Amino acid sequence: MNTSIVPDLILHNGRITTLDPKYPETTNLAIKDGRIVGVDDAEEYQRGPDTKVIDLQGRRVIPGLNDSHMHIIRGGLSYNLELRWDGVPSLADGLRMLKEQAQRTPPGQWVRVIGGWSEFQFAERRMPTLDEINAVSPETPVFVLHLYCRGMLNKAALRACGYTKDTPNPPAGEIQRDGNGNPTGLLIARPNAGILYATVGKQPKLPPEQQMNSSRHFMHELNRLGLTSLVDAGGGSQIYPDDYAIIEELHKRGEMTVRMAYNIFTQKPKQEKEDFLRCMKLTGPGKGDDFYRCNGAGEMLVYSAADFEDFLEPLPDLPSNLEKDLKEVVSLLAVNKWPFRIHATYDESISRMLNVFEEVNREIPFKGTNWFFDHCETISDRSLERVKALGGGIAIQDRMAFQGEYFLDRYGSKAAERTPPVRRMLDLGIPVGAGTDATRVASYNPWLSLYWLVAGKTVGGTALYSEANRLSREEALMLYTKGSSWFSGESGKKGAIVIGQLADVTALTEDYMSVAEEKIKGIESVLTIVGGKIVYAVQEFQNLDPAPLPVLPDWSPIKVYGGYGAPLDIRKAARAGVPMPQHQHNAECHYHGCAHAAHQLLAGIEAASNRYAEFWGLGCDCFAF
Repeated sequence: MNTSIVPDLILHNGRITTLDPKYPETTNLAIKDGRIVGVDDAEEYQRGPDTKVIDLQGRRVIPGLNDSHMHIIRGGLSYNLELRWDGVPSLADGLRMLKEQAQRTPPGQWVRVIGGWSEFQFAERRMPTLDEINAVSPETPVFVLHLYCRGMLNKAALRACGYTKDTPNPPAGEIQRDGNGNPTGLLIARPNAGILYATVGKQPKLPPEQQMNSSRHFMHELNRLGLTSLVDAGGGSQIYPDDYAIIEELHKRGEMTVRMAYNIFTQKPKQEKEDFLRCMKLTGPGKGDDFYRCNGAGEMLVYSAADFEDFLEPLPDLPSNLEKDLKEVVSLLAVNKWPFRIHATYDESISRMLNVFEEVNREIPFKGTNWFFDHCETISDRSLERVKALGGGIAIQDRMAFQGEYFLDRYGSKAAERTPPVRRMLDLGIPVGAGTDATRVASYNPWLSLYWLVAGKTVGGTALYSEANRLSREEALMLYTKGSSWFSGESGKKGAIVIGQLADVTALTEDYMSVAEEKIKGIESVLTIVGGKIVYAVQEFQNLDPAPLPVLPDWSPIKVYGGYGAPLDIRKAARAGVPMPQHQHNAECHYHGCAHAAHQLLAGIEAASNRYAEFWGLGCDCFAF
């Protein structure tokens, strides 16, 4: 018996994937002071009076997932205000949720669906119409954001924004108009998402204490899906340090349940260098601790280098001043040893950025300073070789799972085959981390991203990649754990179940390593542990779950529907006072796609059976309101 260490926590009787090539699978592990102290030898440790022992009952356990690119700091501030269509299998269902939430939302507030969904996930395989949105909410403002492509405002929201016949189009967007010149309610991102950012900015915000509650609920939602770490990639209109005050307060209070390293986005156009100089006086790479720390600059470094991934539009023609602007900022970052990341979708942009990086590197060597591209859907083999030569990495996200159909329509299946060329990146030995780019252009659900990497399909089931550009389950998991740790400078500290690493692990509803491929996207956690502390527990581990946190404000969509999948649990809705009338089948059901969509709905139910177990079967299959 090992008498030198008395663990705080022992997990045993599981199927534990360690991602350690020496001991790839084990049945038990021991944790003390937030770190793993034993693997496959838990029975040898002395158990003290405070040692907690958990029987995993054969559950698959993996290292905690780590999203290398998410926008949680910004997203957490408004999470409780958002109605989530992520994972909702029917548009009729989503419209019913909109109608119910509009009735519950008080005057002065909005109903908002802020991304994370695709029309191809719906049984109807189409977008909502403006008429439908106006019909379900004639008086309460509604904003539905679809990727970074377009936004839909009902008439009440048009009035609240002040968009009229006389409102000119902004420089970064189009207000669609009818034959009389009046705004219809459709906002189009052309050439970039500026108009969508601006419209989100016009909507009411929560007071600080409710923003803290909202951020905590978002972290809890990520814990539900097995996430224990992420890298926050900054965001448009996200100002440092003002917009980081809420998460910093939660960190001070010890109320964070997800580790995060944060990047600082460029702040204002044409003031990028001055703003980064200001931020450098306030923080620096590595400042913080294992729960919350500065990671460097990006994902946008200069406004002239913004190539948004709107595959409904042609690729952007970036301005001629890109090189000058970018060199000025990257030189500043390199001389101060600040790691940096940069958003880059198209190879046309990437090759120009690499010209700048190579020039700066000759003057101020990058060696010892992590830098990487984000996204890289159309990066060429030549650009990959240049990234490798400069010691850079690539953080990939499952944006193609949400826009793959658009890419196929515009560029064809041959071009889509390597969007991005993950296998080639790995063959070259380039550091690669996986993620989502949530919450607006994709869902925060990591299992959709893992499914995309393994199956090579969109959320709507469209095949994008041949086997040559798909990953094995273990390879995909490696990118979502060990791979992502490189992008926050934490390689060897987390990402595997290895003695000495941070004790971040999750037990799953299904065995990821063997479950049917289509069921990967329905996986959740039943037990999530961060730093040796249980932050989420359900089913057979329910008695270990921390005390529930109330949802603020009281009318929040999250209180009724929850997050990903918006389960519409009848008992939960009843407790919140939401009417759930039985739908009567009628002629309108044909319009909503009852017959032709039935097989798609059943497939969706099967793929996410754990999530919808208490909802499906209520009334007609079309779920029309």
